Amino acid sequence: MKKIYFLFFLLISQDIYSQVPEPVSKQDKAIILYNAKVHVGNGTIIENGYICFDSGKITHIGDFKNKTLRNFESHIQIDLNNELVYPGLILPISKVGLEDISAIRATRDHTEIGDINSNIRTLTSYNTDSEMISTFRYNGILLSQVTPDGDLITGNSSIMMMEGWNWEDAAYKVDNGIHFKWPRKTYPPSRRSGSTEFRSNSNYKSTVDKIHKFLIDARSYFDRRDNIDEINLKLEAMLSVFSGKKKVYIHANSREQIIESVQTFKRHDINDLVIVGADDAYYTIDFIKENNLPILLNNIHRTPSRNQEDVDLPYKLPYLLYKEGILVGLTASGSLHSQRNLPFLAGTSVAYGVPKEEALKMISYNTAKILGIEDITGSLEVGKDANIIVSKGDILDMRTSQIVHAFITGREINLNGKQQILYDRFKRKYSN
Repeated sequence: MKKIYFLFFLLISQDIYSQVPEPVSKQDKAIILYNAKVHVGNGTIIENGYICFDSGKITHIGDFKNKTLRNFESHIQIDLNNELVYPGLILPISKVGLEDISAIRATRDHTEIGDINSNIRTLTSYNTDSEMISTFRYNGILLSQVTPDGDLITGNSSIMMMEGWNWEDAAYKVDNGIHFKWPRKTYPPSRRSGSTEFRSNSNYKSTVDKIHKFLIDARSYFDRRDNIDEINLKLEAMLSVFSGKKKVYIHANSREQIIESVQTFKRHDINDLVIVGADDAYYTIDFIKENNLPILLNNIHRTPSRNQEDVDLPYKLPYLLYKEGILVGLTASGSLHSQRNLPFLAGTSVAYGVPKEEALKMISYNTAKILGIEDITGSLEVGKDANIIVSKGDILDMRTSQIVHAFITGREINLNGKQQILYDRFKRKYSN
């Protein structure tokens, strides 16, 4: 009997420590944050600033110098003591909520079998009980573009809040874009074999032909959409692309991939395009500018793509694109655990020439603009959603970043997660 009780207690205690923070209720009272340095997110800084929000929307923002708290007696008043206020960060191209432990297949729900999965949606697979979500929030990431993975046409992403009881609560913008992975014409030399020769992809032409055929079929389906006898879900998913309501995200890294993919989609009269990855963006700057392409630059914390490149070229890439006037957002679409370092990617770009407020835009306003949500978030402006973070130090610097408050649509969320719980647990143990 003692063994049974011990086992029961063990299971209960494990369950307690594995729980995610409980979602909070809607904002029910106006809040003012004052005595703060406000980084608006559009390049502006308010040194002695304040910001008010009510019912999830920003109502006032500005310099607090000529204001008094008497004007805000009905508000919850939070004195920030010169702490820093930022817009909530936005993580594009992420698997958060679709994966917990990459080594365990049962916890991965981001990849579907098959080449053409245009009808797949990440929306209903988003797991708000994932323990990983809280580890993103305490680095200031409040919104994520949850994106499917796969081989060719991977499906539809949705922008989700890092808060909510279920996917319906967490949905921020549903089916905001469809994702294509453009095939490589050549593969880089194998480092294992020591070869210096690029290897050709023998399946390149047949794979591109498959994309062409799909786009032709989708266009035909769109043109006769009012006289369709039988619904084709894969083609149905493309209707919003041809009507201009949904973006196409092209995952392409090499120079050839970027140029050929864009030319292909434009040939099919699809013009609302975003390039994801873009390792070779430096070699296609003129083409990117000519076609007015926004870039979601992937993981600049990496080695160069070619042996002859500068070792720090990936670090300099945001600056090289920024100075050419290209709209750039940052992401880290590799391993899930590295994606929480999004603000520090922006910090690296500052070290290599990007002005600090422009680097902030690359993880807030620029990304919102690329995702098509800049009218409701991405910067701290009146009328936009109150997606706000407060830090004791510079959020782009891992040495000083310490998020102390976070609000998603005006709701102050719990920043504790599994790692903080374990830290406090063992701190108490070894402090005695």
